[in-house]
Amino acid sequence: MTSTPSGTTGSGTPTGTGNAWAAGGAMFAGVLMIVSGVFGIIEGIVALANDEVYTHLGDYTFKFDLTAWGWIHLIVGILVLVAGAAILKGSEAGRVAGIALTCLYVIVHFMWLPYQPLWSIVAILIGVFVIWALCTDNSRPARH
Repeated sequence: MTSTPSGTTGSGTPTGTGNAWAAGGAMFAGVLMIVSGVFGIIEGIVALANDEVYTHLGDYTFKFDLTAWGWIHLIVGILVLVAGAAILKGSEAGRVAGIALTCLYVIVHFMWLPYQPLWSIVAILIGVFVIWALCTDNSRPARH
């Protein structure tokens, strides 16, 4: 009889509630990325279609033309949506891209804070959860 490390099964698959939370969190993170991507696309389209929807700011370090912000949100939204779909398909590349794109998504929404403060804070919190969930998901077997 061979012994296995504590917290794993004979196949090397981790067991325990921590892994279940991370695996479920990764699946939920994929769904959140798809929804956030759609919201980003909508934000981008709105900024491109009508400059009057978002408040005009005075002096702000990251003040871009709203058309530029529209393109930023549109492109990041599409990329986040695609990465979220790849995560739901179980792609390891999608997970890595999801972490990187969600980091970008959080930075964009930090810079977007003066335009939509409440939504930006919510988007940042969602992004932090997504990054955590994707970084802690060990449900896929490690490749040697």
